[in-house]
Amino acid sequence: MTMDYSADEIMTVSAARMLRNRTVCFVGIGLPSKAANLARLTHAPELVLIYESGPIGAKPFILPLSIGDGELCTTADTTVSTAEIFTFWLQGGKIDVGFLGAAQIDRFANINTTVIGDYDRPVVRLPGAGGAPEIAGSAGEVFIVLRQTLKTFVERLDFVTSVGHGEGGGYRRRNGLTGGGPAAVITDLGILRPDPSSKELTLTSIHPGVTIHEIRAVTGWLLRVSSNLEITPTPTSEELSVLRDLEQRTAAAHGVTSV
Repeated sequence: MTMDYSADEIMTVSAARMLRNRTVCFVGIGLPSKAANLARLTHAPELVLIYESGPIGAKPFILPLSIGDGELCTTADTTVSTAEIFTFWLQGGKIDVGFLGAAQIDRFANINTTVIGDYDRPVVRLPGAGGAPEIAGSAGEVFIVLRQTLKTFVERLDFVTSVGHGEGGGYRRRNGLTGGGPAAVITDLGILRPDPSSKELTLTSIHPGVTIHEIRAVTGWLLRVSSNLEITPTPTSEELSVLRDLEQRTAAAHGVTSV
């Protein structure tokens, strides 16, 4: 049995499904945290969530507002220093998956979370890098989740905050990046994965009811489409119920109408 769902819900559910049980996941705030916690509450109960402020094995009842949210430490298996998170866990090769959001992304999955417009005179100054550059560089693989528009999928980033596959091909290897880099980009319209050789993002799955024309119309470059394009499985009633309960608990806790 399935239920009606929104574009944001199929994006979140599709992102959550990427996470396997018992993996160690370094989580960003916002959409990545929502997807990661949905995975933990459904098919991956032993998923280990790590946040850059130090919580390891966080099991928040509500979604955190920031990496400093007390909900993370109080529900974690343990909390260590930020320095230990980055040097021992991340740079030490103990993070299976890095889960990131972005304000802009390009065809090689490089991301911008710093500024929109000129750096010295930006139209919008964004939250900044945080731990994203290190996660993008060192995690075993990286998943990126964001809504797909002409403002987010751009030909050229206004600022490169975190390197994905650089200029494509063997860029990461040539530049000494130890992690595998972006393995999937999950949006409200479909799922993109890097081409094995060129590393250019390729549409591999399209959400039900969406057309290739619609996706290309909101992509700032000529988007490649896989010859084996799949249709994304729709969210199940269980996935939607758990996600909506999580959002409602969070909204009630923070006194807002939606998250």
